[in-house]
Amino acid sequence: MGITLRDVAARADVSVATASRALQKPAMVSTTTRERVQQAVDELGYSPNRSARTLITGRTGVLGVVVPDLLNPFYPALLKGAQERARHHGVQLLLADAEETPEGELPLVRTLAPQVDGILLCSPRMGAKELDAAARLTRIALVNRTHTYLEAVAPNALSGVRGALRHLRSLEHRRIGVVGGPARSWSEGRRRRTIARAADELDVEVVDVGHFAPTVEGGRAAAESVLVLELGAVLVYNDVMAIGLLAALRESGFRVPQDISIVGWDDIEFAAVTDPPLSTIRVPRREMGAAAIDALVEDPAAHQDGLTWRFESAFVARGSTGRARRAGD
Repeated sequence: MGITLRDVAARADVSVATASRALQKPAMVSTTTRERVQQAVDELGYSPNRSARTLITGRTGVLGVVVPDLLNPFYPALLKGAQERARHHGVQLLLADAEETPEGELPLVRTLAPQVDGILLCSPRMGAKELDAAARLTRIALVNRTHTYLEAVAPNALSGVRGALRHLRSLEHRRIGVVGGPARSWSEGRRRRTIARAADELDVEVVDVGHFAPTVEGGRAAAESVLVLELGAVLVYNDVMAIGLLAALRESGFRVPQDISIVGWDDIEFAAVTDPPLSTIRVPRREMGAAAIDALVEDPAAHQDGLTWRFESAFVARGSTGRARRAGD
């Protein structure tokens, strides 16, 4: 037979009710009692019976997290921040991969909803109608997307975009391509509007290169269009695509940044060790993941700043951007 709450109470020399309060509602017991109960838990290796607790409280102590693609390096840091904050709140995470299929997101929510207390949707591709349906199933919070009535955590793209365009303009680039991600991506549309606004402010021409898969192969596929358009600098939807584009350009005999400057997005861990190191727009992924868990578990009435929690982006200059080529170079 496994260790029970009664065993914990006996080891801590408290009643079963007090041990339960110390674990479930620690504010209701003294610090000394709480520490004794926790010490007993640690010594005995006690693990609460989650099924029994669900029957009593109506809560599972589990949150669902849905990401578009687990292979995308954008998500590990975000998930790390979410996991740390979930542990702080005393809950566990159940992770699911939507495999970059917007039509697969709502079925995942339907599957997870009965098993969890809420679901964090990371960069969801589903439309407003599907999001409304998801919100009727369980509590929902969003990352990398905003909504009229759902809690959301999103980066403020303007600061990072301004920094990137200002940097490229200082290097005499006046015609800059935008290598886009999935057309149905909320962040893609928001980002393009932000780029257009910053370009107008800085008197820079923006050229649409097209939409591509948010993968290394998607970046490689964009190389031909970048070359056909004779672009000297490009902003790319994410770092993974930028790395693929960089590789394809080098294989075609073009030098980065001497021939073409590349700016990625996200500042994933690999961005600083590519050859050359990738200039990028940094997004605070770990902090966003932690805030998203807060948004999912805390009382919305306590959030005085509204439904959306904003995090600033920032441009990071590295070796993949250089001075524009002049005629005759």
